Amino acid sequence: MLIDGLQCGHFTREVFAELRRADVGAVTVTCGFWEGTVESLDALARWRDLVAANSDLVAIATTAEEIVATAAAGRTAIVLGYQNSNLLEGRIRFVEIFAELGVRVIQLTYNNQNELGGSCYEPNDAGLARFGREVILEMNRAGILVDLSHVGNRTTLDAIECSQKPVAVTHANPDSLFQHKRNKTDDVLKALAERGGVLGCATYRNITGDHYSSSLRSWCEMVAKTVDIIGIDHVAIGTDRSHNFTKPDYDWMRMGRWTRSVDFGAGSAARPGKAPPPSWFTEVCHLGLLPGGLRVVGFAPDEVEKITSGNWLRLYSEVFASGRSAVPAKAEFVQADPVLALS
Repeated sequence: MLIDGLQCGHFTREVFAELRRADVGAVTVTCGFWEGTVESLDALARWRDLVAANSDLVAIATTAEEIVATAAAGRTAIVLGYQNSNLLEGRIRFVEIFAELGVRVIQLTYNNQNELGGSCYEPNDAGLARFGREVILEMNRAGILVDLSHVGNRTTLDAIECSQKPVAVTHANPDSLFQHKRNKTDDVLKALAERGGVLGCATYRNITGDHYSSSLRSWCEMVAKTVDIIGIDHVAIGTDRSHNFTKPDYDWMRMGRWTRSVDFGAGSAARPGKAPPPSWFTEVCHLGLLPGGLRVVGFAPDEVEKITSGNWLRLYSEVFASGRSAVPAKAEFVQADPVLALS
């Protein structure tokens, strides 16, 4: 079984069939980037319909046990996630509500600083905000994984320290192997590992580089170097593969509603559009090549298992288990909303 910590795009039955061909047991999907609460609920509704229409191939999973059972039944488990915290619209109580609707991964920030903390693209990262700390603790309680992939390095370190459960960088690479604002410095990655977290190594060319995208062996060598930095128990796969995206989709990802100007996201003026996929990963089913590629560069069978599924399953087991039914202990979480009190 293989687990991919992050994919995005427009999923179809054909994509699901390709995931099955590659023996992908689970994939975290992107339900939204800049969308607010209602739009995010719409996205969940669409995902429920899509999964129901393809129930012979996929099923939504909310626990590690459900992932294992779904894969054992010959289907791919869908883990619902968001690449931003806009879905909360500043409301701490919405964390629990989205958890009850099946959401299991939320990234604190996308490409811009927000109410929770700093993004990797901001020139100044002020660190985790007070609201960010409250959201992280609520996510811990609700069983939602804290994703720090697009988060600034200082905010990332603050979040690692704040969280009572291990956190993840679901789709990025070491900055020391390919320098990019989206990648993480070694000190950040070591802090992540020290607290039990996991890095999902990405295949997205803009943050992987042409060399590590040139062949399956080259990409697996990047994974091996990442293991040298943070250890075998903290490295996994998070391809950041997109499905059926066109220019309007990339414009939305990169510019949302926040700018009239052109923004290239992880790209550049020299590479403004869709980045070419790695030469070995031109089809979704090529994910099935990864176990063999990892063995070729020297990983033992038990190490391949950790990278391809075991490390994610361990993290999901620790994080997705929650006290969602418990009433929050802090008094400020249960006091009356002043707006409601006046009505």
